[in-house]
This record gives sequence, structure tokens and C-alpha cells, in this order.
Amino acid sequence: MSSELAAWLRRQREDRGWTRTELARQLIRAARARGDTSMPGAGNISHNIYRWERGAVTPAERYKLLYCGAFGIPFSQFGPGRGQGLPPGMVDTGLGVPAPSAYRELLSSDPAPPEGGASAIRREVLMAAHEGSEHAERAEQRGIGEATLEQFRADTASLAVQYLTGDTFGVFTEMRRVRNRITDALSRRQWPRDAAELYLLAGCLSALMAAAAVNLGYPQEAGELTRAGWAYATIIDHRPLMARLRLCAAYAAYWSGHPERSADLARSGLGFLADGQGAAQLHLFGGLAAARRGDAASARQAIAAARDARDREHHDELLEIGGEFGFSRATQTYYAGFVLAEAARGSKQDAEAAGGELEHATRLYAAGPGPGEQHSRRCQMLAHTDLAIARLRAGALDAAIAALGPVLDLPPGERTAVQGRRLAVARTELAQPVYRGSAQARGLNEQLAAFAPAGLGRLPDQDGVGQG
Repeated sequence: MSSELAAWLRRQREDRGWTRTELARQLIRAARARGDTSMPGAGNISHNIYRWERGAVTPAERYKLLYCGAFGIPFSQFGPGRGQGLPPGMVDTGLGVPAPSAYRELLSSDPAPPEGGASAIRREVLMAAHEGSEHAERAEQRGIGEATLEQFRADTASLAVQYLTGDTFGVFTEMRRVRNRITDALSRRQWPRDAAELYLLAGCLSALMAAAAVNLGYPQEAGELTRAGWAYATIIDHRPLMARLRLCAAYAAYWSGHPERSADLARSGLGFLADGQGAAQLHLFGGLAAARRGDAASARQAIAAARDARDREHHDELLEIGGEFGFSRATQTYYAGFVLAEAARGSKQDAEAAGGELEHATRLYAAGPGPGEQHSRRCQMLAHTDLAIARLRAGALDAAIAALGPVLDLPPGERTAVQGRRLAVARTELAQPVYRGSAQARGLNEQLAAFAPAGLGRLPDQDGVGQG
């Protein structure tokens, strides 16, 4: 497009005192006068006007005719030169007075062919071609750059890792910031493949925020975050993400005081993911309600099913993100020990087996992550807490105090409502007759009572298992 035509278009608009938005409205009005109701909105046309006036592209013949209608000039006067005549097959419409055009007849339900001869037919074909190219131009405009998309990917992966060891509330606020940027991007027109990735990342962040909300003491709100994530996962039919969100929903339900509902949600998650680390976690959570009922056989079956699921090779995008979306062997051992401990109440043999699993989990954590693994300090501290509870139930106060040492040293930002509830169980054990009159027990109880920061929400009074 010549710079002269671009300058001419801008001058014509400015001479009339019109903004680009006003000119867009005038073009739409001229189109409607011709029976053309397929025009895009004023915002899109304003963007095109900006490009035309910069000389980036040339207006299509359709828009040249509409310019003439808006400016009140014949087509022969369009552009910086005069007397250039009409393009082949185009019709000079004078001052833009509406006429019964072939285009209008094509829009009608009358199947009769348009009148006007070869000239009118050519005009309709040209307009159809230009409309298609204009729509394609808008469609190919990508709503997000590759650099921004890559930043969203990196932010999500980084937050999934930070959540394992960071300040829970601080990481939660950053998750929210990134989630909001992604949902803002989704409100704009996106290419399908870009939209699919944005929905995946929004769903992943919803899952991370749900887990954080429970640990901050707000399981009801975590359920709402989970449902939002479920909507994103459903849009892209992402089954591993659906399974993860079922796990998050089970976690929120459990800490809302509904263990049977929690188990049902975990088992339903297995319908979306049957193999790998995520399936192992779902099996263990599904066995937790059985353990609380004292059904030791079902609890052991869930632990065995979790080990089998982990041994079946599986890879998906969530595991590639890593961090909270992984499930280390140390954390799986902690879960197994907790489930056994819940099922073993009253059984000395089962209690010893549970204590052995929990002690093994603390050793695995101390040894560091295995190849491709990352450890959750939150779950590591819960393993220490549940080991201490097992030791208190066995009458081993000194061993319980040693197990709780790292927990009591946690900085305030890493102390969670879930950890606080587990420590409340430890305080219940310290209130047993065997510890009455013990200065050590009294001192430990005072330390545990001061553990939870005042700003955390309050979970129902029940036992529970942690999630990374």
C-alpha cells in the first residue's frame, strides 16, 4: 500500500473531525445502508483503520466502497489521485445512496439469482473473496505470544516446586497472580492450541491453590477452586488433570469432615487415571476412610494397589511439570504408614507395622530425593508428626519428642492448619493417663499448643492425612 493512500485516508478522517472509532461507526452505517449486516464490531474495524492509515495493508474493495459511502464521494474520487476510474467490474454508487444490490439479494432467503448482469455478479464474488481474506486475517492474529506462553509454563512449573518447601500463603498469592493473568489471556481470542494449553495451566494452578487453601485452613474454599479447575479440565478433556482434581476434591472433603465422601471422590479419580504416581495417591486416599472405620484388610488392599499402580509405567504432562504433581516414594511410604496407623488402633502388631512404615518414610526423606523425585517438606514434617503419634501410643515419650524436633523448628510461614490438626492428635495422646504427672509431657504439650500461627483458618476436629 502506498504511503500516499495511507496519508490520504488519515487526512480525510481528520478533516471531518472523526476519531478512528467514529469512522468505524460510519463505515458500519454505510454497510447497513447497503444491506450488509456482516460487518465486524467497531473495535475490530478501528484496528484495521489504524493499520490502513499506517500503510501496513490496503483496504479491500469492500471497504473502499464503504469509505466512499461514509465520505459522501463517488468511487472515482477515492484515493489521492483523481480520475483513476473504477476497477473492473465495480459499480460507482455515487454518494452512497442505498441501492437494491446483488449482495442484498444473496443475503435474502429468495433462491432467485441476483440481478444486474455480469458486473454485479463479479462484485459479489469479489466481496465474498475479500470477506474471507479479512476474516482469515483476524483469525490468524494470535492472541498470545510464544514468549508469554512460555513464561506461563515456567511460572506454573516453578510454583509447583516452590509449594513443596515454601511459605504456603506467599506461594498461594503468587499462584493467584499467575492464574489471573492466564484467565485474562483466555478472555481474548486465542488459537485453539494456545487456548488448550492455557486451560491446562489454569487447571493446574487451580489444583495447586486448592491444596494450599486446605493447608491454610479453608477446605470449603478449596472445594470451589477444585470445581473451577474441573471446568478447565473438562473443556480440554484432560484426564490426568481430572484425576488430580478429583484428588484435590477428596482432600478438601476429608478436611471438611466428610471422610466417606472423600474416599468416593478418590475412587472416582481412578476412572480417569489407573496407572502411575497419581493413581497410587488416589488408591491410598481411597483406603483412608476404610482405615478410619477400622477395616484393616481394606486399608492394606489400598496400600498394595497403590504400589502396583506406581509400578505400572505412566507419563503425562502433570508429571512433566513436576513438583507438587509428583509423588515421591518417601511420601508414598508416609501415606501408607498413616493409613496403617489409622486402621491399627487396638492392634499392637498393626501399630508396630505402621510405626515401621512411618520411620522408614522419615529415613527416605533424610536421604534426599531419588532420581527424578522432589520431596515435600510439608509431608516430611507430617511423617515426623505421625511417627511421634505412633510412639506416644506405644508409650515412648522420648522417641516422640525426638521425632517432633524438626516440626517444632518450622518457621511460621511453613506451619499449616493440617499440621496443626495432626499435632492436636498428639496432644490428645499426651492427655492419656500414662503421661499424667510427666514434666516432659507437660512441656511438650505447651510447645504443641503454641504451634499454629493465629492467621490460619480452623479445620474440623478430626484426624487427617496431609497432601504435599
